[in-house]
Amino acid sequence: EVQLVESGGGLVQPGGSLRLSCVASGFTFGSYDMRWFRQAPGKGREWVSDIIGGNGRTYYGDSVKGRFTISRDNAKNTVYLQMNSLTPADTAVYYCNTHDGLGVNYWGQGTKVTVSS
Repeated sequence: EVQLVESGGGLVQPGGSLRLSCVASGFTFGSYDMRWFRQAPGKGREWVSDIIGGNGRTYYGDSVKGRFTISRDNAKNTVYLQMNSLTPADTAVYYCNTHDGLGVNYWGQGTKVTVSS
């Protein structure tokens, strides 16, 4: 059974930083692309970043490029999202995601990030 468990969210002041973690189980983690999405209050789910299985190539949405960094530790079955220079616009529930070869998506329960003074 695929499981994704996010952690690391919380309340942070504008300009601050947080690191989110997502621990995965139930599949061969190193071979899978991993993604972060977010959903702000009253808005749809927004793609944030990808890290590709195998080659580790990374991709970012325009709204986070240059501020967020995605990384993975295959030995720990964990993907991270380092978030710097946070603004209130980054307030959202952040979700970890992967999908299998059949296109089935798997989601974690989310971790809430609030950026406020």
